[in-house]
Amino acid sequence: MASAEFAVNNKIYSATKVSLFMANYSRKLRMKANIRRKEKMEKTMEFAERMKKVQEKTEVALRKIQKEMK
Repeated sequence: MASAEFAVNNKIYSATKVSLFMANYSRKLRMKANIRRKEKMEKTMEFAERMKKVQEKTEVALRKIQKEMK
């Protein structure tokens, strides 16, 4: 079940040009072998700005597809 969920969340959709995970979390979905590895934490404001840009791009893509479907 986990691999099916990974596949759905990681699939790039033609309408939005991004994956569901990217649209929701503004980052690529990755499976790491070493989950205890420490990484630099992104600053909150940088994350929020990146998230906003992805959501705006997704919204534009969805509106475009919506107009084409009418």
